[in-house]
Amino acid sequence: MKEPLFLDSVLQEKIWGGNHLKEFGYDLPSDKVGEYWAISAHPHGVSTIANGEFKGQKLDELYATHRELFGNSEKEVFPLLTKILDANDWLSVQVHPDDEYGQKHEGELGKTECWYIISAEPDAEIIYGHNAKSREELAEMIKAGDWEHLLRKVKVKTGDFFHVPSGTMHAIGSGIVILETQQSSDTTYRVYDFDRRDDQGNLRELHIQQSIDVLNIPGNQVPENQVKTEHFAEAELTTLVKSDFFDVYKWIINGSHNFKKTAPYTLVSVLDGKGQISVSGKLYPLTKGNHFILPSTVENWALSGNMELIASNPE
Repeated sequence: MKEPLFLDSVLQEKIWGGNHLKEFGYDLPSDKVGEYWAISAHPHGVSTIANGEFKGQKLDELYATHRELFGNSEKEVFPLLTKILDANDWLSVQVHPDDEYGQKHEGELGKTECWYIISAEPDAEIIYGHNAKSREELAEMIKAGDWEHLLRKVKVKTGDFFHVPSGTMHAIGSGIVILETQQSSDTTYRVYDFDRRDDQGNLRELHIQQSIDVLNIPGNQVPENQVKTEHFAEAELTTLVKSDFFDVYKWIINGSHNFKKTAPYTLVSVLDGKGQISVSGKLYPLTKGNHFILPSTVENWALSGNMELIASNPE
């Protein structure tokens, strides 16, 4: 089997969601859609293969039964999850555990993630890190609700990129659409939720002790930007991050460009434009909102058209 695996995936409604994901061609059930789990084998939202001999199979099942498509990976679960998020309001201020804490306390992987800003309204902000210098000071500031001094806010614009390792205090602000590449985990510890109430009038659960346990100290040491771009005749290829869990790239195609496999398999999302991918002499049309996996059996491919894509592979 030498073809891309295109995916149909799951929309998730959220208290902070909106309706911007319709711009990617998705049929939204409401105006409160926060996430599209574009490439996922996580039990809370599993993608379905949309083409070829495995059409109709779930990605978790395919990973379990055809490991040869994934470089004969020895990882117990499909390791990555790609999402598109629409933050119509602030997400909760939160933190994710590392693998050791996540496995011990939640029975699943920890969560290191990264964000590519697809679009951002003027003066949009994120929370990225905190200002406490010790765990004691952190606990005191959380208890006092001193969010103004604790939280580190950063202005963002379209095209920005942020690496968010486990243990990083973070929140996506209103008016931002992002593509998130993350470990396959759904464990989130909420530190603060702006005193919002759900549809039943209840405050959402916070996880203060777990957050204090796993937050990085000091909290203002965020990763240095690793972005590096190579220019070709009809393509611009950018390395956004190389980490212990994933490598992430941005590909801008204006014409055509040939690629060779450099990883056991690759996850790809089309963020804008349209074109096609050629694999083993067969052409597959691509448009904004498409997501697919290039399995181990695909050694070479060519992209043509006018497109912006984000690609990733597990480490």
